[in-house]
Amino acid sequence: MRPLLLFIALLLAPCLALAVDDRPNIIVMVADDVGWADVGFHDGEIDTPSLDRLAREGVELSRFYTTPICSPTRAALMTGRDPMRLGVAYGVIMPWMNHGIHPDEHFMPQTFLAAGYQTAMVGKWHLGHALQAYHPNNRGFEHFFGHLHTEVGYFPPFGNQGGKDFQENGVSIERDGYETFILGDEVSRYIRERDRSKPFFIYMPFIAPHTPLDAPQALQDKYKDLADTREKARSKNTDQTRMIARLMLRPSARPMYAAVVDGMDQAIGKVLATLDSEGLADNTIVLFFSDNGGAAYASGGAYNAPLRGGKGETWEGGIRVVSVMRYPDKLKAGTDMGQIMTAMDVFPTLAAAAGLALGNDSFDLDGRDMWPAIARGARIPRDDLVFFASETPIRGSFMLTAFNDEWKLVQEVQQGLLAADVTNYLFRISEDPNEYNNLAAAHPEVVEELAGAIHYWRTLYPVSGVRNELVPPPGWRAPRDWATYPRSLEVTQDIAAPGMPPPYALKSLDWQHGEAGRLIYNCEPYGFIGGGLCK
Repeated sequence: MRPLLLFIALLLAPCLALAVDDRPNIIVMVADDVGWADVGFHDGEIDTPSLDRLAREGVELSRFYTTPICSPTRAALMTGRDPMRLGVAYGVIMPWMNHGIHPDEHFMPQTFLAAGYQTAMVGKWHLGHALQAYHPNNRGFEHFFGHLHTEVGYFPPFGNQGGKDFQENGVSIERDGYETFILGDEVSRYIRERDRSKPFFIYMPFIAPHTPLDAPQALQDKYKDLADTREKARSKNTDQTRMIARLMLRPSARPMYAAVVDGMDQAIGKVLATLDSEGLADNTIVLFFSDNGGAAYASGGAYNAPLRGGKGETWEGGIRVVSVMRYPDKLKAGTDMGQIMTAMDVFPTLAAAAGLALGNDSFDLDGRDMWPAIARGARIPRDDLVFFASETPIRGSFMLTAFNDEWKLVQEVQQGLLAADVTNYLFRISEDPNEYNNLAAAHPEVVEELAGAIHYWRTLYPVSGVRNELVPPPGWRAPRDWATYPRSLEVTQDIAAPGMPPPYALKSLDWQHGEAGRLIYNCEPYGFIGGGLCK
């Protein structure tokens, strides 16, 4: 009997291995500030053959939405939760800040790691650097190669605020070359040297094409004669920056921006070629999107037409972004999923595509599983509202939005020391996606309803959440090496600090704060507009 059992086991072994290996590999690529009109498959003038290939061989997510700025989008992506709840909604995490995402929040790679995936992140983090508990290696990524901050530059020494910011798993490293190409090389290396008995989950967030723009000379030469023929963004702040730049006789950022986008596309192409050569392309989900709309202001160089506005704004040009998903084994090539999908939806959607339980036991997700819509064309109506906010670049100058399949309200709030001015713009977004016709005066009841929803939503923000800070506290100094900066787990306590209020007073103080924000984490007030007891 034993030889027979051994023979049967040997016959079954390949089948069992196949069952494990059949789960899809996943690569999530995130660009930093790509414009809607800056890819070939949107008839852009920049060469993007790799992104065009993904669109041709995959599904365009043509109503994919992100927050208007970097850190909030990344927080939404990693947690599947609303950045307003997380305390990272109005601004980005600056180097002098101690902010990060609460360690009790469950991150997407933790789900994949627990399910037997090997996990890696290559690129820009921007989700906290003050504590080791905020570090990628403590948020589900076995391998981290990249930088904790943004704006590290495209060539060595890859620094921020004068401190070196390039590391591999907490150890500072030196690299020569163009940062975008270095990331492409590292992802390709990781795929080739992977554990072939396990699927992989790779997060590849570029700094490209974020400012300050730079590119290899060959790419600069390729686009040096590119004329800046962009139409107005129909956004006061964005268009004013371009006008001022022209009056100051500053050269257009458009040629250099084009060079940076082209370089990013080449790095993506290298990864796609590696998948091809390793025989992995058919069973690998590749998701690409920009973390927000293109930086269409003077120094950014992006173009979002026909969408209105750009980065930092809640016009469509700031939040509706270029996105494609390719998965040849499951998805029909050359199709379009034109329903609303947000960065918060990525976590539950990818988990469903891989057949994984979410593993998020602490807090409810705000994101939705959009896999049936992508894979089968199922209709998933958006009756509830999506909310986004920004306080960039001027402190006290907010842009807010609430929208669903039918309506979109954009609010501009100018907050002074003694008063605030609010301007409302209402669009029937299903019929007016480019936001030409302000219907606020014609539908005051809709404005009132959506404005009330925005007001309540803003009360969810932790009182110490991120606000816009363009400069550090007076006299603050950066470290020489950011890899040494996070406070280690050994020297920090095991639980979140309680703060100053005594425990018995916390609920009443939170209630008294009302619309000013929450003292209690993940508190959702109820009872009256502007605040109440926690649900």
